[in-house]
Amino acid sequence: MEESVGESGELSAGVEERLVAALSEGSMARMMGTLEKLKRLMSYYRCAIMEIETKFRVLDEQFSLRHERNPIDTIKSRLKSPESILEKLNRRGYPKTLSSVESNLTDIAGVRVICSFKDDIYMLADCLLKQDDVKLIAAKDYIKNPKPNGYRSLHLIVETPIYLQDGKRQMKAEVQLRTIAMEFWANLEHKLRYKKNLPPELAAATAKRLYDCAERSALLDDEMQRVRAAIEGV
Repeated sequence: MEESVGESGELSAGVEERLVAALSEGSMARMMGTLEKLKRLMSYYRCAIMEIETKFRVLDEQFSLRHERNPIDTIKSRLKSPESILEKLNRRGYPKTLSSVESNLTDIAGVRVICSFKDDIYMLADCLLKQDDVKLIAAKDYIKNPKPNGYRSLHLIVETPIYLQDGKRQMKAEVQLRTIAMEFWANLEHKLRYKKNLPPELAAATAKRLYDCAERSALLDDEMQRVRAAIEGV
């Protein structure tokens, strides 16, 4: 969920024209039609983000009333950038059409839920997926099975309806759930390694140090959860 398209989810100046040019081969009239369809599609993804954010905010509110604490620290969201959409279509060999974007890309809309404790992640995911208008498309648990670099997070691809003036429409979105410690590590790891052309020896040493940091961060998550359990058990 590294890319964003402005605070409001609007396409930034200039980038939508490049996306439209790639998605529409032909006349100016066809390009204008594609532009309007693109704006409509991106607005649907923004609506999907709002729907999912609301679901989590309701769960957080209910949990706080029952247990006098909030399982959610922060909720973040993003729309995939036009450059990333095109890059992914090209990399995977998908047709460069709007229907291909909607059918083949499942992470254009993204919601990240940052939780206080590790068990909050699974509780919130379970509550979300029990809702009868949420369909699980795919799940990857990088907490129980971390990536080789140490990355941890629970990733869900879900489908949920948005309710429009003329009916409802099913939309896909990516949901990431992680603890504050996982978020801290992931943000700094990205900043330290993104587009860095390090010499091989330094790159290997850096990867090892970041992995060790991820392991210590995971131990901290476990210890903080044990501290909470001890307090709640009194």
